[in-house]
Amino acid sequence: MEGNRMRILVLGATGRTGKWVVNKALNKGYEVAAVVRDKNKIIHQKNLEVFEGDVRDSVVLSLAAAKCTAIINVLNISRSTDFPWAPLRSPKTLVSETLKSCLQVATVLGIERIIICSAWGVGETKGDIPFWFRWIIQYSNIGVAYKDHERQEQLLRASNLKWTIVRPVGLTNSLKEEKIQLSYRNKPLPKLMISRKSVAKFIVDALENDALVGMLPVISRK
Repeated sequence: MEGNRMRILVLGATGRTGKWVVNKALNKGYEVAAVVRDKNKIIHQKNLEVFEGDVRDSVVLSLAAAKCTAIINVLNISRSTDFPWAPLRSPKTLVSETLKSCLQVATVLGIERIIICSAWGVGETKGDIPFWFRWIIQYSNIGVAYKDHERQEQLLRASNLKWTIVRPVGLTNSLKEEKIQLSYRNKPLPKLMISRKSVAKFIVDALENDALVGMLPVISRK
C-alpha cells in the first residue's frame, strides 16, 4: 500500500452494482482487493488485486483482507434472469454465510469499518414498501434474497464493528449519477428507483462519512 492510500475489500465485485463500486473506489484513489469465483469475469486494473475463491471461505477472505481497513459487501442472491420467479443461481444463504466469515476475519485482522448493501423492505422497513412489492417478495424467488439480507443485517447489527447498512430502493442500470435522498421509515417518502451507479457512489463515499456509522438509510434518487 502506497503512502496513506486506503485499501478496501469488495465482495460482489463482478455483480452489476459491484462493478460500479470497484470503479468508484479506484477512481477515488483507493486500493481494492476483490474475491471472485472466476478471475476472468473481472476487468483487471491498476490498484486492483483479485483473489479467486469462495467468498464464504474465511481463509480466502483473510488473504484478501490483509492490510485492508474496510469491507464493502454488495453480494446478493442471484437468479438466472431478472424475472422474479426465475431459478436461483446462488445458495439461499450465500449472503449471510459470507457475512459470518467477514465478521470472523474482521475481528482477527482488526478491521472495524464495514458497509453492506441490503434492500428497502428488509427488517423494520418491511411494512414501508408498496403492497404489490410485498406480494412479489412473498410469492417469488426475490423473497429468498430478502430473507438472507435480513439474516445478514441481524448478524451485523449484533457485532461491534462500525457498520452501515445501505437499503436501496429498486435498482436500475441507468448510467445517470443521481442526487441521493436518504429516508428513515419513509421520512421523507423514497422514490421507487435508483441507479446502481448512484448506489455505488453513495456506498464508497460512506466509507469516510462517520455520520453514517450505525445507520440504516434507505436511499433513492431525489
